[in-house]
Amino acid sequence: MGKKFRAIFAALLSALMLAACGEDPALTQFRKSMDDFCTRISEIDNSINSIDAQSDNAKSELLANLDDLDLVFQNFAKLDFPEEFDYLENLAKESSEYMTEAVKSYHEAYSNDSYNEYIAEYARQNYSRAYKRVQIIISFLHGEEPTDPDLSIEYESE
Repeated sequence: MGKKFRAIFAALLSALMLAACGEDPALTQFRKSMDDFCTRISEIDNSINSIDAQSDNAKSELLANLDDLDLVFQNFAKLDFPEEFDYLENLAKESSEYMTEAVKSYHEAYSNDSYNEYIAEYARQNYSRAYKRVQIIISFLHGEEPTDPDLSIEYESE
């Protein structure tokens, strides 16, 4: 039993090492960056959803979380996408621009100790546009082509 286990373990270890050897380091780094991005936005989303809306600090907590989210999106826009996904870099930049506009608008909507629902709605729309672009990017990275009537894709011909 011990020899059989060691043989299986050695075979699995060899297979893992061989699979990792053929991996492009830039692609590995990109995947890690994407995982980190997704993890961070999930953490911020959880933090936003856990804010007690009745708390005196709710507004400042929300805006601080949104500021963090904006920074995460700005770093996302700076990612160097692998060559086969270069066409997605512009979507990453757009998602960051929309998030920056959303956060700026949320700050404005909550300014002067009041709440402006029209500015907040504008902020929400930009927030949605930012996330929509991230969803499209993730779909393409998973090898899927999103079916969105508002999406047009331009492929470069060689």
